[in-house]
Amino acid sequence: MGIPVKQAARIGAYVVKQHMSGRKRYPLVLMLEPLFRCNLACAGCGKIDYPDDILNQRLSYNECMEAIDECGAPVVSIAGGEPLLHRELPQIVKGFLERKKFVILCTNALLLAKKIDQYEPHPDFTWSIHLDGDKAMHDKSVCLDGVYEKAIECIRLAKSKGFRVSINCTLFSDADPERVAAFFDEMEAIGLDGMTISPGYAYERAPDQEHFLSRERTKNLFRGILARGKGSKKWPLTQSAMFLDFLAGNQTYHCTPWGNPTRTVFGWQRPCYLLGEGYAATFKELMEETDWDAYGVGNYEKCANCMVHSGFEATAVIDSVKRPLTALGVMMRGVRTDGPMAPEIPLDKARPAEFVFSSHVQRKLAEIHSAKTGVEQVAAAE
Repeated sequence: MGIPVKQAARIGAYVVKQHMSGRKRYPLVLMLEPLFRCNLACAGCGKIDYPDDILNQRLSYNECMEAIDECGAPVVSIAGGEPLLHRELPQIVKGFLERKKFVILCTNALLLAKKIDQYEPHPDFTWSIHLDGDKAMHDKSVCLDGVYEKAIECIRLAKSKGFRVSINCTLFSDADPERVAAFFDEMEAIGLDGMTISPGYAYERAPDQEHFLSRERTKNLFRGILARGKGSKKWPLTQSAMFLDFLAGNQTYHCTPWGNPTRTVFGWQRPCYLLGEGYAATFKELMEETDWDAYGVGNYEKCANCMVHSGFEATAVIDSVKRPLTALGVMMRGVRTDGPMAPEIPLDKARPAEFVFSSHVQRKLAEIHSAKTGVEQVAAAE
């Protein structure tokens, strides 16, 4: 597995501490989106069509530090948009490391060669390069030729400078298990420190709605991939063995959306990183005033096909602490890739989808316009 021993031990101790204290809901990873602006326009992305006034917004250094201090998660995953477009990002990363957090900086790598000397190697800091498969697969996914080759160059550059480097790979309905396994073999040969894999989720705002995976297709896809990887033991996958076992259809899990709380320019996103149905002003408000039981597979129509790591990895980690011998068995022998699958969660009682995702955009635009008007009035008075 590609999870550093230090990280696994610290997160495990954190989870045990939460259980010992009787805390029912707690975060594992802060999903930080300090901006939505990107230098790509991927068809499967749910962030690329915001108005310019939204895309020009940034979370400040102080707002980012307040977010991690509020929630207290041991890990921060910085995404976007493209985070390297944020001028304060080197300072933000340094601030998280000074707080003894594990920092994962997700990037498409197009700006990495230009920006890399603004960062220093650190055992708790990892570059996570977006790669959705081999050259043809990835360039198709990001809708631009040449991005794959640029990413590979930057992986080698970052490794040469002593950084920890992983890839994050999102797979869609047209993924072929044999081809994906061959891609993972190539990535292992490069000497990556880790790989994160996940099925694509149908963002409401994404232009391409045809290539997201159903749960059944997800399980069959990952069984096909992991069967070619010795049940996950062949590659440095940076996910818990139980989450990979879940992807292969061997575990019945409900999601843990509060495990990966998301802070964006809108606020704290309800209920999760992938589904934006309102925002809270504070982490406390997010945790205490969100109707968590209204979401998840079997509870809400929009969640029916989701098996994404941001919702289920926390479930798997908590299950690993509760059932350490089971988790150890999966880790030692590898994920089972044949035989019967675990029962599926019934969907017949799920509430119908509500399409409310644009209201927060209008509110934010009103705030921005009001702030601009106030500045202009002050300038005129002077």
